[in-house]
Amino acid sequence: MTLSNFSNMDVHMLMSIVNMKLRDEYADLDNLVRSFDIDKTALQEKLATGDYHYNEQIRQFR
Repeated sequence: MTLSNFSNMDVHMLMSIVNMKLRDEYADLDNLVRSFDIDKTALQEKLATGDYHYNEQIRQFR
C-alpha cells in the first residue's frame, strides 16, 4: 500500500498502515517517509488530527 495520498486518508486507517509498515518494513519514521518521498511534518500533522503522536522509543504512533 502506498502512502503518497496520505493526506486524503482516514486518519485511523493511516495510523494503522503507518504502524504496520514501521513494525514490518522500516527501522524508523525517517526511513519510512524517505522511502515514500513524503513530508514527515505533514504526515505527523495529519496523524495529530486523530490525536496520534509518534513515540520514537517504541517506533509507533499512539
